[in-house]
Amino acid sequence: MSTLKVGLIGAGGISRVHADAWRALGATGYVTSLAGAEEIADDYGFELVADVDTLIGLVDIVDIVTPSSTHADFALRAIAAGRDVICEKPLAATSDAAAQVAEAAAAAGVRLFPAHVVRYMGEYQNIKTGIDAGRIGTLAVQRFSRAGAAPQTPWFFSESTGGGLIRDLMIHDIDQAIWFAGAVTSVFAVQNPPTVDDRVPAPVTSHIVLTHANGVISHIHGSWVAPGMPFRTSVEVAGSEGRLRYDSAEDHTLRTDAVADSAGTDYLPPMSPQESPYYAEIADFVAALRDGRDARVTPADGIRAVAVAEAAYASIAAGAPVALDSALAEEATR
Repeated sequence: MSTLKVGLIGAGGISRVHADAWRALGATGYVTSLAGAEEIADDYGFELVADVDTLIGLVDIVDIVTPSSTHADFALRAIAAGRDVICEKPLAATSDAAAQVAEAAAAAGVRLFPAHVVRYMGEYQNIKTGIDAGRIGTLAVQRFSRAGAAPQTPWFFSESTGGGLIRDLMIHDIDQAIWFAGAVTSVFAVQNPPTVDDRVPAPVTSHIVLTHANGVISHIHGSWVAPGMPFRTSVEVAGSEGRLRYDSAEDHTLRTDAVADSAGTDYLPPMSPQESPYYAEIADFVAALRDGRDARVTPADGIRAVAVAEAAYASIAAGAPVALDSALAEEATR
């Protein structure tokens, strides 16, 4: 494959770990954003571009790292121009919009990659391997937890425009729960304090219970906490013959657990490209393009994660479990 030309739409905190990966892969980079693009261009040697459509016309791959409410629009514009697309999670704000993006990519014959980075974290990969190898017998219960300092950028706190604790933070573990245990048929969720007038409070905590088609129960906890609190993740899966677990707080060499800078807007832990799961996911997509194979995360995976997050919000509103569409659940098992 000749040198890739990659266009980064967006210049927030997540853009830097993507830019790190593209630079490490030797890609020629372009960047555009309403704010911050000049700094990305200077720091990473990318070419500054005035607007989105000009950028799309210059590149082979479009990498979308913008607020969630804009993901579908930018993806559809890139797909219409025949560009392959990497899109940060969530793929779209709704499952219908996510499906529209995936269908457009398929019709255009281009590749679409939803960037669910936790699938590329070694500890979670090891648990997936252990489950598939039968190391714990028949899987029964899964518990996930993810908590860190609340983001500082205002859009994260508007559920109607693609933000929210579940859609932004907990969607990581929603995706893991589906990856480990398959199709989800029922979703029950609570949040405290509640969202009022479309504003998510902080600190805030939510808990989701998923019932999978195979009978597995998943408990997913997420919290946005006070500035400066350490970012922490944990997972435990239990089966008929044992359990597998990981807690980032128990291994302080891991780059996935770091104290946030309370004065900054970026709550991502620092990491080098070679250590970064962000590098691993982008390298996988590039290899999938080169080899003509699926990447570890598919468009269908992106749709399913959004659908479960959407059902969680519906459950909170109803104060009751929500059944997931049977066709979606069936598709998740294929």
